[in-house]
Amino acid sequence: MIKIGVLGTGHLGRIHLKLLREIKDFDVIGFYDPNDANAQQAEKEFGVKRYADMHQLIADADAVDIVTNTLSHFDCAEAAIKKKKHVFIEKPLTNTLDEARQLVQLADEAGVKGMVGHVERFNPAFLAAKPFVQNPMFIETHRLAQFNPRGTDVPVVLDLMIHDIDVILNVVKSKVKSISASGVAVISGSPDIANARIEFENGCVANITSSRISLKQMRKMRLFQKDGYIAVDFLDKKAEIIRLSDKRDSANPFALELNTGSESRWINFERPDVMPINSIKKELELFYDAIVKDIPPPITLSDGLNAMNIAYQIIEKIEGHPSS
Repeated sequence: MIKIGVLGTGHLGRIHLKLLREIKDFDVIGFYDPNDANAQQAEKEFGVKRYADMHQLIADADAVDIVTNTLSHFDCAEAAIKKKKHVFIEKPLTNTLDEARQLVQLADEAGVKGMVGHVERFNPAFLAAKPFVQNPMFIETHRLAQFNPRGTDVPVVLDLMIHDIDVILNVVKSKVKSISASGVAVISGSPDIANARIEFENGCVANITSSRISLKQMRKMRLFQKDGYIAVDFLDKKAEIIRLSDKRDSANPFALELNTGSESRWINFERPDVMPINSIKKELELFYDAIVKDIPPPITLSDGLNAMNIAYQIIEKIEGHPSS
């Protein structure tokens, strides 16, 4: 059994605390949060020990789940890794690229497992659609949210857009060629709405839009590839596959014949089964597997660094744009 401690018991931290207690292979030994209101609520809800000292919790644990604000990720993770503790860190990995690079190196030297909480990789709709993703050449995403002060310690690129950046880097097997972006700070001191265009060396283009000042919520991705179109609704947990083939899928009642004159092809519509998976619980279970099986986590600290690298290039483009 892995002894784990939680750092941070705000809204998301309490969700982590609840789910960790449901995973029988984890022994949740306690949590640390200097915010009395958060800590008292966590104690009341879960009856888990509150540590007065973060370093004592780290010393007592085998692994640490870091769900603090982004600005403190580095200090918390550095303290844990230097004590050779495994770390799960909520996205984004850190506040700066230099901090992220340092954590990757520290974890390497300490020989500990480090995983980043890019939870959309485990969204059941994405998991259902991913087997159909082969070589996308155009990707469009919209991630819109109503305003919540909880995420405004970082630009919308690091708060929301980084989810889609990570997923895109996961499905596009090519290096980034160029990036262009624009954005506007409306309510907070950093961009609240942003759009980026990422071009890859293999010709794929990703157009990404994120906003935290929308009237409605939306988390959608569309992927276009040869003879296929894939739609993923991360919010409503739905996936739709449209494929062009030389013959009709006899098992699929949703098909249209496309007659071009010289030949007939079939447009087959499919909605793959979306399993009822709790994405956060799934990623925490895989973090446990990585520790006990001594295998790389599905989202390594290097993956988190790569997503941050693209995010910061987007931020730099926005800051150099007249509208920023």
